[in-house]
Amino acid sequence: MKARHLLDLDAMEPLDGFAPMAPERLPEFANDNQPISRTLDKLFGTALAIELEAAKEAGALGFMARAMVQATMPHRRVAGNEFTRTNGAFSLTMLAPSKIGLPYGSIPRLVTGYLTTEAVRTKSRHIVLGSSLSRFMAELDLVPTGGRWGTIPRLRDQMTRLFACSISCTYSSGSTFGLENVNIADKATLWWTPRQPDQGTLWESTVVLSERFFSEITENPVPIDLRALRALKRSPMALDVYLWLTYRMSYVRARTAVPWGALQLQFGADYPTSDQGRRDFKKAFLRALGKVAVVYPAARLDTTTDSLVLLPSRTHVCK
Repeated sequence: MKARHLLDLDAMEPLDGFAPMAPERLPEFANDNQPISRTLDKLFGTALAIELEAAKEAGALGFMARAMVQATMPHRRVAGNEFTRTNGAFSLTMLAPSKIGLPYGSIPRLVTGYLTTEAVRTKSRHIVLGSSLSRFMAELDLVPTGGRWGTIPRLRDQMTRLFACSISCTYSSGSTFGLENVNIADKATLWWTPRQPDQGTLWESTVVLSERFFSEITENPVPIDLRALRALKRSPMALDVYLWLTYRMSYVRARTAVPWGALQLQFGADYPTSDQGRRDFKKAFLRALGKVAVVYPAARLDTTTDSLVLLPSRTHVCK
């Protein structure tokens, strides 16, 4: 089957059930409530900026922990305090105190990207978040808003969840088994005043990363474009697909088929393993992939009934 770009607007034939559509007909975002038309300008604006200037030259070169790319956090609130994602022989399990709960959604992904980028840049476990809440939120491309569902309480809640959880990474293949337990932070001190986000505090808010987590995120980080991360921040799945795709394309050398079942284990643990669950996951994944394709048009992809096919492509970001 000839490879075809997922957003080839001139291609009129459906691509195994995924028909490319003109921008005004694109479906609603997966994992959020905003129609794609409301953010299409931002996506295409980001794509243009990325095309005109590389991430490093634009000051937008970022990094993400590789383990968080291979297996991801929950997309939405989940019951209980344990969560597992699987990618082939690799599994990532997150465990949180029951009174606090697991991190979920876009915010923990944005925070993890920030922490990883700062750790790589400063080569220090001691990450300074600053004395102003609004200034830190600007780094994540978040506008400070209060109230029960505002960005300020959501950010504080998700950061608490993220820093309180522990991660277990396992590798099991045949007779080979490996295990590593990691805490994200040894210490986190947030001095910000939520009701006065613009007001600076006497002391700067800080996070001290654990040694194991610091080693993991600085020894083999995945280069990313922070502009793409911000443009996709409304959809946790789109963030995960972008991070995974730019990582995988860095070493794809031949046509590689990834079964939908494997992708569901990695990205869609919220979906049932029934036939309907598989169809729902595939639909959501392709919607997210359509958004990612706007900011990462160099990715060469194809789909079949059974799999997503990756073809050798230029990775999105080079160090």
